[in-house]
Amino acid sequence: MFQKVIIAGNLGRDPEMRYTPSGRAVTTFTVATNERWTDQDGQQQERTTWWRVTAWGRTAEICNEYLSKGRAVLIEGRMNPDPETGGPRIWTGQDGKPRASYELTALAVKFLGGRGEVPSTTMGEPGVDEPPVPEEAVPF
Repeated sequence: MFQKVIIAGNLGRDPEMRYTPSGRAVTTFTVATNERWTDQDGQQQERTTWWRVTAWGRTAEICNEYLSKGRAVLIEGRMNPDPETGGPRIWTGQDGKPRASYELTALAVKFLGGRGEVPSTTMGEPGVDEPPVPEEAVPF
């Protein structure tokens, strides 16, 4: 089976990069996606969904170098479900209310808008245990 998630949104904070003990770069950042609509009463409504994104290898290094809080990006990747529930990670906020965290491993990152000196596309690297999927293998 194969899954692919595509999101477009804005970074909620600056990326944070570190290296694994084996020396592989990993960068994490958050992306907010917004949905706007008009309800039955004619009132404007808005919902924001937050995604925790992880990029690996060269993609991680490029994301750390060029991305910053507020920057618009398009991420293609795979969703990482909670191993216990199979859904988003559920946690309790400081206010005592339940929260959900959607986690995504970036396979490709596209920088949207702005600065001409920034590369427009960064292709992800497959992980050690993730062989690349040929385009002809995708059923759509």
